[in-house]
Parts: sequence; structure tokens; C-alpha cells
Amino acid sequence: MKLKGFFLLMLVLSVFIVSTISAETRIRCASTTSTQNSGLFDYILPIFEKKTGIKVDVVAVGTGAAIEIGKRGDADVVFVHAKEQELKAVDEGYFVNRHDVMYNDFVIIGPANDPLKIKGIKSATEAFKKIAGSHYSFVSRGDKSGTHTKELSLWKKAGIEPKGQKWYLEVGQGMEKTQRIANEKRAYTLTDRGTWLATKDKDRLEMIIVLEGDPVLFNQYGVMAVNPQKHKHVQYKESMEFISWLISKEGQHTIASFKDKHGNQLFIPNAK
Repeated sequence: MKLKGFFLLMLVLSVFIVSTISAETRIRCASTTSTQNSGLFDYILPIFEKKTGIKVDVVAVGTGAAIEIGKRGDADVVFVHAKEQELKAVDEGYFVNRHDVMYNDFVIIGPANDPLKIKGIKSATEAFKKIAGSHYSFVSRGDKSGTHTKELSLWKKAGIEPKGQKWYLEVGQGMEKTQRIANEKRAYTLTDRGTWLATKDKDRLEMIIVLEGDPVLFNQYGVMAVNPQKHKHVQYKESMEFISWLISKEGQHTIASFKDKHGNQLFIPNAK
């Protein structure tokens, strides 16, 4: 009888565990690689999940790809950094409830000896003109990401069309891999400060920041929910819980407290 009671107890526990797992709420977040590479999600998501019980599965791709994933309804929420593209997608009806969340900035990095002597130049477009004029190697993400979008806008502002030039290498990779390739090629590239600070020591990059502080390098991140009118299957309610938490006092404080091992703050919260 005792053995029978034991098996009955195990059966009840198994049913409870299976029902608990099946009842678990998950949402899918399509995001840029910088939020993943920097370690931000590893830091903030456990805090959000503990508070709400909602699990967030992250798909880290370039911003352009993340927006397309959301447009197709293959994600519930999108967290990226190309504000013009985001607002356009909202106007087109693919997303709702977009909010600014945080910002950092883009920086130009290059070989430690800075062969073109970019350091000291204040304008990012002037730096790009010098790189192009010298035909010195530049590595581009080439992936329609937020960083790639910013880079292309700088070339356009400088009046330069780099595509197809021998010195211009499009790699179609995320930010961390692009940095590594630039390091191997002893080339210059554009990166976001969060990824740079989080990975430069880990990847043993023999590179330095050669230009920073130009206002045009401002890097805004935003979050938006996939429109449930477009895709009825999306987890809209849970997505809005995530968005509301990110822009809340607690969420903003959590983002502000995320730092690298040297104590550098990687993102500045600015939700309104």
C-alpha cells in the first residue's frame, strides 16, 4: 500500500510540474545585437521575470532584421535603435506603443597606433572623409542594423559612396564579430559604446576609440509592441507588461545600474 501511495504521489507531482510548465508565459523579443552582446539582457531579464513570471526569449539580430521579424508577427515585441525606421513602421501600422528607453553613443574605433591620426578630429564625417581619401581599410557591418544605418548616413553626409571600393569591406555580421574582423584587418569601424566596453577586453582587441563625442553619434534605443490588429496571435498583454516595466522607475533604475567590470555605465535611461 505504501508503494502504491508513493506512485500516486509521484503521478500527482508529475501532473503539477507539466501543468506548471505548460502554463508558463513567454514572449519573444526581437532585438539588436548590441543589447545582447553588451550583456544588458542577461542583467535585466531575470529581474523582470522574477517580478512578473514572464519569460523573455531574445532573438538578437540587426535592427533592420528585428523590425522585419516583428512585421511578420514572428515576435511579440521589438527593442532596437533606429528611431526613424521604428517610427515609420509604427506609422505603417505594424507596431504600437513605441517608447524611448535609453541611449548611449556610437564611436569610431581603429588600430591602437591610429595610422591615419583620426584622434583629435571632432567631426565623424571629417574622419570618414580622411579614411576614404586615404583608401584605408574600413569594416562595415553591412547588415541593415542600426549601426549600419548610422554609418551609411555618415558616408552620405560626407558626400562619399563607399560601396564597391577596395578599401571598404562589408561583412554582414553583428557588432562583436565586426569589431574582431576590424581588429584582424587593422581597420577602422563604427561601433556602439555598449558593445565596445563589454567586449574589448574579452576579445583582446588591439584597438582604441579614435573619435567620440560628436552629437551626430547619439544612439537612441526604443521598444514597441507588435500590433495585435495585424497579428492576433501575438502576446500583446504580456508585451505591454514588458514595455511598461522598461519605462517604469524600476526598469529605468535597473538599466542605469548595469555597468561593465570597470564600473562604466553602458546605457543611459531616458524614458518619458
